[in-house]
Amino acid sequence: MSKVTVVGAGNVGATCANVLVTTQVADEVVLIDIKEGLSEGKAMDINQTVNILGLQTRLTGVTNDYEKTANSDVVVITSGIPRKPGMTREELIGVNAGIVKSVTDNVLKYSPNAIIVCVSNPMDTMTYLIHKTSGLPKNRIIGMGGALDSARFKYFLSIALGANPTEVEGIVIGGHGDTTMIPLTRFAAYRGVPATNYLSDEILSTVAADTMVGGATLTKLLGTSAWYAPGAASAQVVAAVLGDQKRLISCSALVEGEYGENDICIGVPCILGKNGIEKIVEFPLNDAEKEKFAASAAAVRKTNAALAGAL
Repeated sequence: MSKVTVVGAGNVGATCANVLVTTQVADEVVLIDIKEGLSEGKAMDINQTVNILGLQTRLTGVTNDYEKTANSDVVVITSGIPRKPGMTREELIGVNAGIVKSVTDNVLKYSPNAIIVCVSNPMDTMTYLIHKTSGLPKNRIIGMGGALDSARFKYFLSIALGANPTEVEGIVIGGHGDTTMIPLTRFAAYRGVPATNYLSDEILSTVAADTMVGGATLTKLLGTSAWYAPGAASAQVVAAVLGDQKRLISCSALVEGEYGENDICIGVPCILGKNGIEKIVEFPLNDAEKEKFAASAAAVRKTNAALAGAL
């Protein structure tokens, strides 16, 4: 029996829970939130689709009762305040650091063997916070951001190519931020053929630029952070772990020499399986890409510096 806890019943957390239920990734899902009635209401709403869709996964909504999350295999942390128009992810650090640390302590009290998937922003820094305060081995802490950024990259690539999005390959590395992520256009492909065969450098640059501001664009349109793709990306990471898929997904991972960096959580290609992050794959970056990655890492370190009071 597999069990997943999703902490935070806001838009992203509820969407993640809904995708986990409708794709039947886990046998049991617990949705927990600090706000009275929120997780119970959303769980009830989702559960009322079970008969309609012929689903088997059990979903329970609870308010601040972490004992109900006991023995979870994977815990997804979405807790924290979302972005508003004009806000950067980094501006969320003060409030969200305290929330994420408290949530991590509570879930590990009842699920000491769980793999943690961090979604809360600023995601790389919150993932690093969990590493520094939880005592967990690095393979059991996964930052979701790269999975979402890569999905957005493939979306914009598919539009430029006029192609089916499921037949497009693309990956984003670096920090999960509007100026720090690095869409690897040189490695983008359409059914195995390099996208550079079909798209000009100018178009690929536009695709990369649109990807980098993909979150900010949606925040401006919606008045808050996006939730459908972030929730689905979180569920994708969970599925890769529970299904032992050995799937290559860009995630924020603790690097120890990979890509020339140490003691930092940043987006890199990872093989995900039952043990969490089972391997970091090093792409052969050229000098320009290496320079961008180093600059991205420097920016993430600068954000991490604001964690001093939380460590």
